[in-house]
Amino acid sequence: MKKMSNIYESAANTLGIFNSPCLTKVELRVACKGISDRDALSRPDPCVILKMQSHGQWFEVDRTEVIRTCINPVFSKLFTVDFYFEEVQRLRFEVHDISSNHNGLKEADFLGGMECTLGQIVSQRKLSKSLLKHGNTAGKSSITVIAEELSGNDDYVELSFSARKLDDKDFFSKSDPFLEIFRMNDDATQQLVHRTEVVMNNLNPAWKTFKVSVNSLCSGDQDRRLKCIVWDWDSNGKHDFIGEFSSTFKEMRGAMEGRQVQWECINPKYKAKKKNYKNSGIVILNQCKIHKMHSFLDYIMGGCQIQFTVAIDFTASNGDPRNSCSLHYIHPYQPNEYLKALVAVGEICQDYDSDKMFPAFGFGARIPPEYKVSHDFAINFNEDNPECAGIQGVVEAYQSCLPKLQLYGPTNIAPIIQKVAKSASEETNTKEASQYFILLILTDGVITDMADTREAIVHASHLPMSVIIVGVGNADFSDMQMLDGDDGILRSPKGEPVLRDIVQFVPFRNFKHASPAALAKSVLAEVPNQVVDYYNGKGIKPKCVSEYESSRTLAP
Repeated sequence: MKKMSNIYESAANTLGIFNSPCLTKVELRVACKGISDRDALSRPDPCVILKMQSHGQWFEVDRTEVIRTCINPVFSKLFTVDFYFEEVQRLRFEVHDISSNHNGLKEADFLGGMECTLGQIVSQRKLSKSLLKHGNTAGKSSITVIAEELSGNDDYVELSFSARKLDDKDFFSKSDPFLEIFRMNDDATQQLVHRTEVVMNNLNPAWKTFKVSVNSLCSGDQDRRLKCIVWDWDSNGKHDFIGEFSSTFKEMRGAMEGRQVQWECINPKYKAKKKNYKNSGIVILNQCKIHKMHSFLDYIMGGCQIQFTVAIDFTASNGDPRNSCSLHYIHPYQPNEYLKALVAVGEICQDYDSDKMFPAFGFGARIPPEYKVSHDFAINFNEDNPECAGIQGVVEAYQSCLPKLQLYGPTNIAPIIQKVAKSASEETNTKEASQYFILLILTDGVITDMADTREAIVHASHLPMSVIIVGVGNADFSDMQMLDGDDGILRSPKGEPVLRDIVQFVPFRNFKHASPAALAKSVLAEVPNQVVDYYNGKGIKPKCVSEYESSRTLAP
């Protein structure tokens, strides 16, 4: 098979996408200034919605909290987005006034928007632009977005604060306290890390437990100063200062394993004026839990194997394999699109599979000896052992089975998804990160069992598996895009949503003149995140801690 070697070589060059860090995560913080409400008598209740563009459509990624009656909001909620250096990622920040009786957007007033690319924010670190409304500037309102790369440590910490005997700032009722935590930066500026909810009419509040990344809290530096301020909330947005204290993450870690850490909440003005002043209350950290976030490399280096399965479309719409116009035509020197896609993706996956044995199936053909239609037959015709030795073995099985098949139909892919899901389901019983399944489906047309396929994908989203669909040929694949949850949430016919986005759909024609490396990179880019999301979501740690992982752990 010397004629195939050039494809193998170029596909092998793509191995770098898994060896280098899979992608960079960026945290975006948002603040606005001078927001004007359409109603001059009241202040707006702003919320910022982040949208991202995909295939020319805008879809919502996330939204901040709503800050009541505020024209210069600094939002506590962070946006975490994946940054790809090689892509233009278009973002749109929309500011809406969300009325208190309705948290949806139907009641909301659009106060202005700003469009930019993630690259612009990342390169400038801090981007400030005017808010635009219907193409015009919205008064003097502006938005500022600050980007921060998540460093190697993506662990997060869970904190639970309460307070007692806070100063009473209200005449007719007790204070309505909330707590803000700021990180002090190297340049002496301060960055809001978290703002708790308001506890009404209570001098001994217990705030809700919250999670924040270690990176966001202290940039990985446990001795970095943290400034904490307690306020008495006021409906007009002019909150009264109760007191403040300083701490570090190192000090907060004292609240692990059932212990508490306490600080006196001090009002410097009172302290300077009053002789007998002790404090304006006590703030207590009741618990500090550190959650380890494992990376894709942690799982792979811990011994997790990628189980790669391929399924090939043998429906009649591909054309007679003996005809040079057929998508299945075997040219003596030039591999067809099915082979190119198979080799490009398979070459990368096989490096993460120790036995290099790959189950390979076909669907949509009549198969010997009885020539009944099958949607999940082994292309080596050995139903007891459908595995082929290496990608080379899959290529050879594909070439030898073609003359024996009758291409038929319809294009049903639910059976093959269910077949792999059965293996993945058995794997969940081990409660270990030992095998993750990737199903590569190569098809030339729009599938006919869309309802069953959606059902199968929703079921599979709960299992350690991902599905990659490569559309071969020039059919209209617009219906296939709905299976790839990037543009919205895929649901089963009964309305059940996918637990996580596990499908990646790519039309091969987009890569016809590109290298196999480009195709492989496109279809496999989401896999590392999907692996991490599955195991972290289930609380499953890597099987054995690798040297790589121990070298990046936060020192106690």
